[in-house]
Amino acid sequence: MGGVAQAADINVAKNAGFEAGLANWSCSGGSGAVVGAPVRSGAGALKGTPAGQDNARCSQSVAVQPNSTYTLSAWVQGGYAYLGASGTGTTDVSTWTPGESGWKQLTTTFRTGASTRAVTVYTHGWYGQSAYLVDDVSVFGPDGGGGGDPDPQAPGTPAGLGVGAVTSSSVALSWNAVSGATGYNIYRDGAKVQTATGTSATVTGLAAATSYQFQVSATNAVGESAKSAAVSGRTSPGGGDPGGPAVPRHALTGYWQNFNNGATVQKLRDVQAQYDIIAVAFADSTATPGQIVFNLSSALGYSGVAEFKSDIAAKKAAGKSVIISVGGELGNVTINSDASATAFANSAYTLMQEYGFNGIDIDLEHGINSTYMTKALRQLSAKAGSGMVLTMAPQTIDMQNTGTEYFKTALAVKDILTVVNMQHYNSGSMLGCDGQVYSQGSVDFLTALACIQLEGGLDPSQVGIGVPASTRGAGSGYVSPTIVNNALSCLTRGTNCGNFKPSKTYPSLRGAMTWSTNWDATAGNAWSNAVGPHVHALP
Repeated sequence: MGGVAQAADINVAKNAGFEAGLANWSCSGGSGAVVGAPVRSGAGALKGTPAGQDNARCSQSVAVQPNSTYTLSAWVQGGYAYLGASGTGTTDVSTWTPGESGWKQLTTTFRTGASTRAVTVYTHGWYGQSAYLVDDVSVFGPDGGGGGDPDPQAPGTPAGLGVGAVTSSSVALSWNAVSGATGYNIYRDGAKVQTATGTSATVTGLAAATSYQFQVSATNAVGESAKSAAVSGRTSPGGGDPGGPAVPRHALTGYWQNFNNGATVQKLRDVQAQYDIIAVAFADSTATPGQIVFNLSSALGYSGVAEFKSDIAAKKAAGKSVIISVGGELGNVTINSDASATAFANSAYTLMQEYGFNGIDIDLEHGINSTYMTKALRQLSAKAGSGMVLTMAPQTIDMQNTGTEYFKTALAVKDILTVVNMQHYNSGSMLGCDGQVYSQGSVDFLTALACIQLEGGLDPSQVGIGVPASTRGAGSGYVSPTIVNNALSCLTRGTNCGNFKPSKTYPSLRGAMTWSTNWDATAGNAWSNAVGPHVHALP
């Protein structure tokens, strides 16, 4: 028995689940947006927000067959929601709900006219009402020639897996989002240990001072991707030790200038004995992103590099740590990719081997990328070993909260971090940990801003106060050694505080830092002679 073949019934709506944002959809006045939660399925849903005379109408034109019946449906939530079809060639239809706290399916049907080849399907809210949500739109009927959404696919493999903060029993992981993924599986040493809906997770229940291999895969309703490339994460030692290198419990840090800017010119051997950590300022960048080198200044009177290396060895023999500093006001090293992170780690380790530096100082004042800086420092630590000294000198704005790139980096490398000496100078007014605004030049500015780090996740032994050694050492922010010592006493003993008094004391606070040993010498060593003994006498 013969007849005309009929088009197969399909969902002729495109991007019906809003997985591709607003592709194929048009919303009035910018009233529509795709959100990641709440969703009924997949990773996206439409959110329409009525405003004024705009009822947040979103629509698309779908290809249809003439003289055919279609079932129009969608899942809605939130405020008043309407679903309809116009241009059917017969009777246009719509349906609505006055608002739902959970997902509800709206359904209606329409029939196309004898010459109808396209129909507009739409959804909208209502004037003065709250936003509405739509997901999983369906216009089910004969294929009008435009087809429907392609069959769903398993998601791609996640990239960018990296290790973040670690403790003696946990390792934090993060990775890049994968399009079409609704979840992720986390693997430890090849075995699946947990799942996540976002792009980060913390694996717990681990042994102290132990290395693990981690991988992640992406999942959706179709299946699971291949596992990502493995990364290694090592838990910190137990017993509450933050894993810092063996520097004094309370240490004085000073930057030594590898240039002449009007301050007293010093050879490294001339650096005052009070300083426990000497940061050689600065390494230089190269044309290779992330790579650093060191060029000894000819203005310092050295006969050659060998004499400089001999000074480093002598300071180390005296129990001092000599580290290479990266950055400064004029220096900039860009670490924003896996390649640049590796170049940084390799070149920094080369300098440590060549000159005998104990470690590295991060003083990048032009912005950092926490993901790749963390990778770079972990690679360097893996090469240099547990004795590496790692310091940082962020600006005040960089440490106002734990969401900044500098603060995230400090927390991510907490197990290998020695101290963060924030620069309490060249700064505008800033918030303290109590939410109050403080200005430079007072004990409160030093203590209330240090409190943010102390209460934000760093161990007290990883926090120091950075100040200029003299009025000529910075554009602004100089305070007398007496104020520095009062701030240290306030934080460690609860004495000599200003108006701000921390809710508790931090006896293991690491100490203080200054820019620079040269400006200190210019001022007759007044800073180190006063602050050094006070730091070394802290509880």
